[in-house]
Amino acid sequence: MTFAIHGLPVARGIAIGRAVLMAGRVDVAHYFIEPAQVAAEIDRVRAGRDAVIEEMRRLQHTITGMGPKEAPHELSALLDVHLMLLQDPDLIAGVKHWITDRLYNAEWALTTQLEAISRQFDEMEDEYLRERKADLEQVAGRVLRFMKGVPSPVVPPPAPRRGVPRQQDLLLDGTVDVPLVLIAHDLSPADMLQFKQSVFAGFVTDVGGKTSHTAIVARSMDIPAVVGARSASQLVRQDDWVIIDGDAGVMIVDPSPIILAEYGFKQRQAELERGRLSRLRHTPAVTLDGQKIELLANIELPEDAPAAVDAGAVGVGLFRSEFMFMGRDGHLPDEEEQYQAYRRAVEGMQGMPVTIRTVDIGADKPLDSRRTDDHLNPALGLRAIRWSLADPAMFLTQLRAILRAAVHGKVNMLIPMLAHASEIRQTVSLVDHARAELDNRGVAYGPVALGAMIEIPAAALTLRTFLKYFDFLSIGTNDLIQYTLAIDRADESVAHLYDPLHPAVLRLVADTIAQSQALGKPVSVCGEMAGDTAMTRLLLGLGLRSFSMHPAQILAVKQEVLRADTQRLKVWAQTVLDAEDPARMLET
Repeated sequence: MTFAIHGLPVARGIAIGRAVLMAGRVDVAHYFIEPAQVAAEIDRVRAGRDAVIEEMRRLQHTITGMGPKEAPHELSALLDVHLMLLQDPDLIAGVKHWITDRLYNAEWALTTQLEAISRQFDEMEDEYLRERKADLEQVAGRVLRFMKGVPSPVVPPPAPRRGVPRQQDLLLDGTVDVPLVLIAHDLSPADMLQFKQSVFAGFVTDVGGKTSHTAIVARSMDIPAVVGARSASQLVRQDDWVIIDGDAGVMIVDPSPIILAEYGFKQRQAELERGRLSRLRHTPAVTLDGQKIELLANIELPEDAPAAVDAGAVGVGLFRSEFMFMGRDGHLPDEEEQYQAYRRAVEGMQGMPVTIRTVDIGADKPLDSRRTDDHLNPALGLRAIRWSLADPAMFLTQLRAILRAAVHGKVNMLIPMLAHASEIRQTVSLVDHARAELDNRGVAYGPVALGAMIEIPAAALTLRTFLKYFDFLSIGTNDLIQYTLAIDRADESVAHLYDPLHPAVLRLVADTIAQSQALGKPVSVCGEMAGDTAMTRLLLGLGLRSFSMHPAQILAVKQEVLRADTQRLKVWAQTVLDAEDPARMLET
């Protein structure tokens, strides 16, 4: 029987194939031990951890001999995160506590400590970092599997079917040699490395969000993926025929021949479209009426720069520096480590500009798992620039590293989540102080343009102050929508109310663009709206001339730009802006 499972679309495209199920979590026994068994139980946990660390290191060694298609740079970085979590002294100390003081067996102690740390992740307001809880669960799961002697969680692909193939098999390409798609509760970077030969055409996971590591890896591998599909791994059977619609965020199970043929046609059309888009890589992004449009890339790692160049980006509009601060349990990257990372990104862009956002993280983030601060509403708490200003030494370290990287190319510095004039003045003062410190040390640094993210309604409504102090602005639409509409975009119960086309959101975006341009200050959009082709014409009509997005989205947006006439769109965009229901205007 045909049925559909809905989730979150994180990597576009259509995959058709047989389902390969990944084994679920290991069942854990709960029992009390005798005091004489404490040392042996602790040794079992330590042995399991050491074995998994060794496994991870072997995988890291494997990466060095693989190409970027087989092992994207994101996998290496996320594997580093897993290694840091495995070697976190607090994880082992907590496990030892439960074994020694409560006399829990080793597996019970490990899962108890996992739950304790997981609660800290659940309280984080940053969606990306909150989803790092999955990394912790995965490394703990690997330790548990080793302790129980359970083999690899990946179920081998189904053997080729014998006999007469089903009608659906023949509809694909006339043979039974069909692609495989992976269905799992969750996927770790180590799991992904096991699929380095691109065995799978796509995947679906029960958990995860648009910024989860599975989403990042899916986009970097350029394969269709749906995450957050809840009970998909329980509803799908091994070897079921499935369709993954990465555009709609839907998986269709046991499709009828008609549905299969329809999606097969869509798949072929998408491949043809991708081929056509690739021809635009070196075409300048200029509208029909001669307006030059800047298409920039969002990146998380220095190693993402080559992909941005290959996609035709003319620079990096957002380098999310907080990725380097993740999972280090208080051992933050020092000035030299940050400088080298920023330098690699700058040099990787081959002379094109790189905009580095200062760390967007908060006191309740997993920088130190020993901290147990409680936040009634973490989304409105100490995060981004508020956290940076609360720790000037850390902030100055990052500022000096960014300034030093500017010696190697054009660098812009972007400050997140500003709202108050006092915050602006403190930030500017600290940037000047960082320059003075480098002067005193005799260390070279380059010129840096200073910009502010407009992602809080208060900032959008007081732009005059921002434009007085900053060289450029960047609109962070993800948070701007969230804070304007009082919607937690990570909360599934209200996710349907998260609306980029709400009149209030559009008004704030339009006013920010207009006021910036009136004073001759560059302005860009670096949120999800920039990479959404359904929004391109509207943003062009509102006057936007600089878009920053994931590299995989650049060519599709460029195609929309090449077809656009901004003079005509300007009139239309105003009618959309004045409409009670702008979404309907875009549908017509």
